[in-house]
Amino acid sequence: MQSTASVLPATAPEPDRLALQATGVEMRYSGTLALKGVDVQAEKGTIHALVGENGAGKSTFLGIIAGRVVPTRGTVRIFDQPHVFGVPRQARRLGIATIYQELTIVPALSAQANVFLGQVKSHSGLLDERAMRRRFEELAAEMSVSIRPDAIAGRLSVADQQMLEIMRGIQSGAKLLLFDEPTTSLAPPEREALFRLMRQLRGEGTTMMFVSHNLEEVLDLSDVVTVFRDGNLSGSAPRSEWTKPALIRAMVGHDVVENRRVERAPRKPGAAPLLMATGVTVPGAIENVDITVNPGEIVGIGGLVGSGRTSLLRALAGLEPRSTGTLSINGEAAKWPETPREALKSGIVLVPEDRKAQGLVLGMSAMDNIAIGRFDAVSRFGVISNSKMNQKSRAVAREFGFAENRVGTIVRNLSGGNQQKVMLGKARFRGPRILLVDEPTRGIDIGAKDEIMTTLRRLADDGLGIIVVSSDLEEVIAASDRILVMAEGQKVAELDQATQPAKVQDILNAAFKVMTHE
Repeated sequence: MQSTASVLPATAPEPDRLALQATGVEMRYSGTLALKGVDVQAEKGTIHALVGENGAGKSTFLGIIAGRVVPTRGTVRIFDQPHVFGVPRQARRLGIATIYQELTIVPALSAQANVFLGQVKSHSGLLDERAMRRRFEELAAEMSVSIRPDAIAGRLSVADQQMLEIMRGIQSGAKLLLFDEPTTSLAPPEREALFRLMRQLRGEGTTMMFVSHNLEEVLDLSDVVTVFRDGNLSGSAPRSEWTKPALIRAMVGHDVVENRRVERAPRKPGAAPLLMATGVTVPGAIENVDITVNPGEIVGIGGLVGSGRTSLLRALAGLEPRSTGTLSINGEAAKWPETPREALKSGIVLVPEDRKAQGLVLGMSAMDNIAIGRFDAVSRFGVISNSKMNQKSRAVAREFGFAENRVGTIVRNLSGGNQQKVMLGKARFRGPRILLVDEPTRGIDIGAKDEIMTTLRRLADDGLGIIVVSSDLEEVIAASDRILVMAEGQKVAELDQATQPAKVQDILNAAFKVMTHE
């Protein structure tokens, strides 16, 4: 497929073969058209992928089908029944279940209770805990998940919480499953388990529609791919008619080189390590991990979910009060950070994995979020200067490819990619020497991903030391000068790209070797 024009089936399927039929769907937000009269069909028993840049309209469309968003105009029929917009309970009655990218876990409840939230099993008016435990264990086995039913959900990793969301959707027995970026936090084995289950469900007649920025999984899983661009349909055709380059052109209007390797500037001879941490230990999470970061260097951390990658970043950022270790900055001994404030004094800034729960104040503007950590830098005589804050936040926005004329926009109204750029801008505004970045491209499109990774390389070339954690191992390889491989809370290998160019299989082999105790 060479064109980005809409490609529709030559003959429309009969209504009784359709799980979903959307006609002329339009969505307007405060004068902005997010969807411009789109027509989408999905046949029963198929997997239908929706792709596009952040803000293209795909998640808005999915929200309309889920019953969460009321469109400005247009009609939708689900299994040839009219859809009632804005009533998620009605969507469930029609056989729809949605697994959102933004987690809807109840932190204080157990893993099992979250899976059966709103759909408990009962017997004679009493909760049937035994039946729910049995079904939970069946789902966990099918999805290769190792989560205790009684584990408190709020204490689980983001990846495990995502798996609970997926288990809840599948447990519902829905005829139409909607997935919004289901794999952004999952390691390769968890992804493969989910894909096997999706294929099994398709074989049993379940229809699935999913949004994803991972074009490899789109081409691997889907039967039909629909591309959104600026609120319009840029193309819709069977998977066999798409290639990855064609999808990218349809999404962004031009070719993009993905995961390109950008070499670092030469290191000055004799320069002391910017950061050296030894014996880093977080009880129950990581043990005796050593890490060194040189000026101008990006160190990637590879490994599976649960290997201790995030715990290491949190310890360095002062977010693990029980952590221990020794630290030196620029070759001089520094106090081990027991609080975020102490880490900031050493020039260590963390960009957390969960941008909405941990990184951003959603009700504030992008400008306020960028400056919030250093209001003293935009103040005069103790009074915040709006003009100064506007000027400086615009400069940071430009650095990360965020449209500077949107710094006044409330963050919750921004796309995931732009929220991520704001969060990176917020960290940059604090003037770090060492930047810790956890999942920098989680849930963002290929264009925004390229901008963010290029900016991180540029920041490193300016002298920053950067540590990157990503579940996308190809991204880790493309971005990093050195790669630390972690498994079961330990550093199990270190790969230097200059002498030993890494491959995804190298990282997985090192991790699995320890996990299988070979």
